[in-house]
Amino acid sequence: MSSQRIVFVVNPNAGNGATGREWPHLWTQARDRLGPFDAHMTSGPCDATRLAREAVCAGAEIVVCVGGDGTLNEVVNGLMDDGEAVGPEARVGYLPRGTGCDLGRSTPFPRDLDTALDNILNGKTRSIDIGRLFYQNHQGRASHRYFHNVLSFGLGGEVDERVNKTTKALGGFISFMWATLISILFYHTKRIHLQVDDHFDDELKAWNVAVANGQYHGGGMWIAPGADLNDGVFQVTIIGDLLLANVLLNLHKLYTGKIYDVDKVKMLRGRRVTARSPQRVLVDMDGEQPGQLPIAVDMIPSGLNIIAS
Repeated sequence: MSSQRIVFVVNPNAGNGATGREWPHLWTQARDRLGPFDAHMTSGPCDATRLAREAVCAGAEIVVCVGGDGTLNEVVNGLMDDGEAVGPEARVGYLPRGTGCDLGRSTPFPRDLDTALDNILNGKTRSIDIGRLFYQNHQGRASHRYFHNVLSFGLGGEVDERVNKTTKALGGFISFMWATLISILFYHTKRIHLQVDDHFDDELKAWNVAVANGQYHGGGMWIAPGADLNDGVFQVTIIGDLLLANVLLNLHKLYTGKIYDVDKVKMLRGRRVTARSPQRVLVDMDGEQPGQLPIAVDMIPSGLNIIAS
C-alpha cells in the first residue's frame, strides 16, 4: 500500500464519456493497488486546473490525471505558476483515457490499467520540459498558459476547432483525420512573421507551424520526429506554402515520420519562439484551442516531474 498522499483528478467526459462509465472499475482497482486516495471529478473547463492546484497546496505528493490531452494540460497548468512548479516535489501520474492521448506516444504512459497503477505505485519519476505560451484569447485579452506537448498555429488550430465541435465517438485517429481533411479543403495558407531565438527572423506563408516539446499531436500525427521532452529546446516544424495537391499527396508522411522529406517543410530548434500575423491565425495547444496570434513562447527546462516507465 502507498504511504504517499495521492489525489486523482478525473474528467468523466473524456473519451466521449467512456471515462465516466469506466470510473467505478478504475476506482476499485486503484484503491486495491494504491490504498486510500482522494478523487475529484471535473464538471467543466478549468476544473482540472483548480483541483490540481488545490491538491498540491493541500499537500498532495502525486496528482493522477484521468482523461485526455486537454485534461492533462489543465492539470499541468494547475501545477505551474510564474514559470516554476507550484509544488517542486509533486509528481504527475497519468491514466490516458481521451481522444488523442498524444503525450503517451513520446513517453511511456501505459493504457493498460494494471501496468499504469504499478507505475504510480513504484513512482519512477522523470522530469520534462514545459512550454509557456503568451497569447491573445478569444475575448482579445492578453493571456498565458503552459503546455507539455505541442503548440501549433495555423491549420492545427482550425482542426482543433472542428474536432471540439463534433462528436469524437469514432476515436482519436478518425476524428482528427476527418477534421484535418475537411479543414485542408477550406483552409488558406497564412502570412506569418516568425522568430526563433536569434537565428531565424522572417515572414513566410505557411499551412501550419508546430512548436514541439513532444513528437506527436492531433491523434497520432508525427509532427516533430526527434523531439525530446527533456532536452531544453523546442523542435519547430514549418509546413510552408505547398500547393493543395502536394499537401494531400504527402499527408501520409505526417503519420510515418517522413514529414521532413516533404519540399517546403522546414525544421528549426530553439528556446524562444514569437509569431504574429495580420490575419486571424488560430492556436492549438495540447489539443485545445485557446486563442490566436500574436504569441510568444518560451521554454522552462525540466519544469515538471512526471511518473512514467
